[in-house]
Amino acid sequence: MKDKFYAYIQNLQDQICAGLEAVDGTAKFREDLWKRPEGGGGRTRVIENGAVFEKGGVNISAVHGKLPEAMQKMFGVGEADFFACGLSLVLHPKNPMTPTVHANWRYFEMYDEHGKVIEQWFGGGQDLTPYYLFEEDARHFHQTCKTACDKHNLEFYPKYKKQCDAYFWNEHRNEARGIGGLFFDYCKANESMSMENWFNFVSEVGNSFLEAYVPIVEKRKNLAYTPENRNWQEIRRGRYVEFNLVHDKGTLFGLKTNGRIESILMSLPPHVQWVYDHHAEAGSEEEKLVNVLENPIDWV
Repeated sequence: MKDKFYAYIQNLQDQICAGLEAVDGTAKFREDLWKRPEGGGGRTRVIENGAVFEKGGVNISAVHGKLPEAMQKMFGVGEADFFACGLSLVLHPKNPMTPTVHANWRYFEMYDEHGKVIEQWFGGGQDLTPYYLFEEDARHFHQTCKTACDKHNLEFYPKYKKQCDAYFWNEHRNEARGIGGLFFDYCKANESMSMENWFNFVSEVGNSFLEAYVPIVEKRKNLAYTPENRNWQEIRRGRYVEFNLVHDKGTLFGLKTNGRIESILMSLPPHVQWVYDHHAEAGSEEEKLVNVLENPIDWV
């Protein structure tokens, strides 16, 4: 399974990068291959200063070795070997009318002293972080997520949408990071789903990413915007950074397993602001977004 999924995310990285380069029309992804001293490595691809994307990354990695002590405590186990691979992407468009997007699909195995698999699971999801709320975009993104889920289980979309709203929640701000999407984790074999079934589901969601995001970018990338719109975008990006550095499991996992720091922190935007005690103006488009972030709604 680990070989099958790693081959899948290598191909998916190629497809997504090609699709995004076509949308941008100017910038190309720069590739870095890296190795992890304790075992494994990855292929980082970053796009910067494009016509559409100010900064973004589409990264894959496959790491293995001894489970670090911090992760042993998290999983409630003693010494063990592990393997983890995944694709993680974040895209920060230049135009404030175009939303930031994040997605991740991953697979994990843990072994006993004889090398036998004792734990294995899939995780992942995709979520949208707009700076200005276009309800048709939110509906399109969520409908694409639901369509992918419904092919496998009609209960998946409402369940994983709810988990997404709960996970991407900035507790210290009492608001969501964005308008959600899907979040699933620890997807293990059970009576109704084999690991093969889970692979089929996760790859279905991964394959839906470009369909979920690219039409929104095409619709918004050339809209006019003001310096005030850009200012708001940078302030909201600050909340994005706060979530990634304070709450995000993927960031913490990378830091605690001696991952490549440049790849882990590629999710951070290049231009960002923290303004003391900032509040959106009453009745404004900015306040409209904040109201939805404070009270997530069902889009489909």
